[in-house]
Amino acid sequence: MLDELLRAILDLDEGKALELTKRLVESGEDPLKILDCVRAATDEIGKRFERGEYFVADLVMAGEILKGISEIIAPKLRETGKKREVVGKLLIGTVEGDIHDIGKNIVVTMAEAAGFEVVDLGVDVPPERFVEAIKQHNPDIVGLSGLLTLAIDSMKRTVDAINAAGLRDKVKIIIGGGRVDENVKEYTGADAWTNDAATGIRIMLKLVEEKRRGQS
Repeated sequence: MLDELLRAILDLDEGKALELTKRLVESGEDPLKILDCVRAATDEIGKRFERGEYFVADLVMAGEILKGISEIIAPKLRETGKKREVVGKLLIGTVEGDIHDIGKNIVVTMAEAAGFEVVDLGVDVPPERFVEAIKQHNPDIVGLSGLLTLAIDSMKRTVDAINAAGLRDKVKIIIGGGRVDENVKEYTGADAWTNDAATGIRIMLKLVEEKRRGQS
């Protein structure tokens, strides 16, 4: 059924995708496996967009489908996280020039389930907005999300702006998206990278622990 779900998402068949998700949840499927399916769809959606097979309207539609899937599985994810104390604060947004929020929304859902307080700035967020939000919310982690290749330079500009504002030592920065890797992490000046929401949560928990050890 997971393969059917993947095909339904890529076909932009919202009704079928949401119905399959409900059936998977009702059958007791691990919600993390559903999120793995969503991540695979996210990667393929980005590739199709960059190849010119999908257009902005398709990205928006895909985003609505995956937002709906996330909302269906969120209660299951939160069953293990709802009684936890807040483990840290995450400030997250899709960087300037990129309107893609599928991966970001998945991370938000999983981070909340893991016990993070999350501040979501949305999409197409300029560097100065991240700087303002860091001053306002004092997060432990700043997450910079982006699906497209052009997002890499936006991530670097954002990290540079945070550094120029004298805030770099106050936060840990993680970048995420289908085009990031270790080289991109080094280029942007981030602390960590991920293209997998579940792995990203584990990394962020570790970064919070490192940050607090450094302050003690």
